[in-house]
Amino acid sequence: MNLKTDVVVVGTGAGGLFCALNLPRDREVLMVTKAGAEDSDSFLAQGGICVLKDESDYDSYFEDTMRAGHYENNPESVDIMIRSSRGIINDLVKLGVEFEKENGGFAFTREGAHSKPRILFHEDITGREITSRLLDEARRRQNIKITEHFTMVDIIEKNGECRGIVGRDENGEMTAVTADYTVFATGGIGGLFENSTNFPHLTGDAVAVALKHGAEILNADYIQIHPTTLYSEKPGRRFLISESVRGEGALLLNANKERFVNELLPRDVVTEAIYKQMEKDNKPYVWLSMQPIPEETIKTHFPNIYKHCLEEGYDVTKECIPVVPAQHYFMGGIKVNSSSRTTIPRLYAVGETACNGVHGKNRLASNSLLETLVFAKRAALEIGADTEKPADEVEVDAESRRGCGGDYKQAVKDEIERSRKYHEQHNNEA
Repeated sequence: MNLKTDVVVVGTGAGGLFCALNLPRDREVLMVTKAGAEDSDSFLAQGGICVLKDESDYDSYFEDTMRAGHYENNPESVDIMIRSSRGIINDLVKLGVEFEKENGGFAFTREGAHSKPRILFHEDITGREITSRLLDEARRRQNIKITEHFTMVDIIEKNGECRGIVGRDENGEMTAVTADYTVFATGGIGGLFENSTNFPHLTGDAVAVALKHGAEILNADYIQIHPTTLYSEKPGRRFLISESVRGEGALLLNANKERFVNELLPRDVVTEAIYKQMEKDNKPYVWLSMQPIPEETIKTHFPNIYKHCLEEGYDVTKECIPVVPAQHYFMGGIKVNSSSRTTIPRLYAVGETACNGVHGKNRLASNSLLETLVFAKRAALEIGADTEKPADEVEVDAESRRGCGGDYKQAVKDEIERSRKYHEQHNNEA
């Protein structure tokens, strides 16, 4: 089967949805997703979304982001993200997103590696609050259609340009979707790891497809491990214990219930300290104590964490919980410019699957939702401003491309290893 649309967006997380919502309403937009529309990591984000509180906070916010990224960030991208943050928050509020309020204004919290509170939040389900509102609005728009359980297996390329995608539905039927523009918003790579906070179906397919067609990939080995996920011997996705918990005062303790690290250091530093402590203790976890946080704060700011831990047998108001690091976020990805355009014409990438350099080597807590939304909107504005249609039509025999997927998981793993060796050699030479 062959379909035609103006823009095809692969992924229904915050990046894909915000891009679609910022496209002109006279453009037909088809959104496809590998699983259900709600099954994106954007729905799982707990902590919050950063915002520039006022101009006096700019230098501090910029430096916090650069320091966390080991100064390997792209300063231009960081500046764009910070400068755009207030506008993005205004957009979200207009769409009905509700953030915690205090004395008539926004309430701000602080997380690891932030020098001051600048994070807006909705309980401990900020990602769900934002993404569900975006999804509701997308479903109301007449120009946006969402197709679930549709797996992209390749792009359609003609004369060096991306002209759409090929995918298969849950019954294995192949469909070619030709489009003037394609946007990758497929999320992270957690499905490649045994322990991850990500949904297991997020396996970096877009990165593999981009590699296949010669797009440039940046820093594929820059993979963030979240320091605190609830330890469990059960298989499956690990439950995240938000950075905000430590920002509000929770402590990391060793086997003897002694504090061993500054909990507000950058995630990679805290993770390394936990791994070292686990080795010293000869245990597969360390303890996290939320008891320094007032019980009322736990139940109002972190109600879902409180509830989930109770279901697992832990009352965080009275006892410590075992935590362990797990794969969490992909800082590398498909290289894009400040408008989220890849090195392949008419192909854009946003969110975790893209790399514009904001995060550098290590992401600052709660920058992910903001970065995703800022650059998704920039992609939409550039696409919307370009009224030039491709000069030729594309004819695709989808059946002839049935085997085009290949072993994408292995392709991404190979790129991670190649990038790791490159950085290792580069660091040795330096």
